[in-house]
Amino acid sequence: MKNKLKVERAIHDLTQADLAQKIGVSRQTINAMEKNKYVPSTVLALKIARLFKKPVEELFFLDEND
Repeated sequence: MKNKLKVERAIHDLTQADLAQKIGVSRQTINAMEKNKYVPSTVLALKIARLFKKPVEELFFLDEND
């Protein structure tokens, strides 16, 4: 699964640590998601979408290998 977390963080002027603190995960989790090495749970994806006030589908999307 691909995502636009890095872009959204930049738009909102958040560091990985800032985002992690706001949604209750580690900075390493954010880093892994941004590198497409970790697929978030539904709950985590919804928390991120709510924080950025975007639909989940706008932040996370399937690639041809999914």
